[in-house]
Amino acid sequence: MLIAVSPLMMKQMVHLDINAQVGTCMPLASMRIGTLIHNIEMNPGQGGKLVRAAGTCAKILKEPTSRYCLVKMPSGAEKLIDSRCRATIGRVSNPSHNTRTLRKAGQSRWLGRRPVVRGVAMNPVDHPHGGGEGRSKSSGSFGRVSQTPWGKPTKCGRNQQRKRNGKFK
Repeated sequence: MLIAVSPLMMKQMVHLDINAQVGTCMPLASMRIGTLIHNIEMNPGQGGKLVRAAGTCAKILKEPTSRYCLVKMPSGAEKLIDSRCRATIGRVSNPSHNTRTLRKAGQSRWLGRRPVVRGVAMNPVDHPHGGGEGRSKSSGSFGRVSQTPWGKPTKCGRNQQRKRNGKFK
């Protein structure tokens, strides 16, 4: 399967040397710092596994002189990847892929997405927030802590600090 390279990237990188042409696949060891890459292998010879979604790219942060190369992923995470692994220079095409609007609920179902149902709209057997008369947020006379469908507490701040720092993976 081929991944199309964005034509905007081709105009930007024309002035670089012949090895750094957009769309060229080569080992990370032979690339420069700051090169935008996609379709990155995780293990040498395995085939591209990382950074393949529409409009995405990763950036080489450290000179790949040693065995590993530091790459900044689209998520912001920095990952050490073997310098023998290959990657394609440039950004993946079609960056406006995620901006399209779905016309109807069925179109979301075609993509394999299930509907999201609130816990308070369910019965007590289906969710801890379910049941009650009308629009009730509590079970009985007291309010309840937000819970997952399996009864574990949620929205209580346990993981909020890790989420903010980007360490939540």
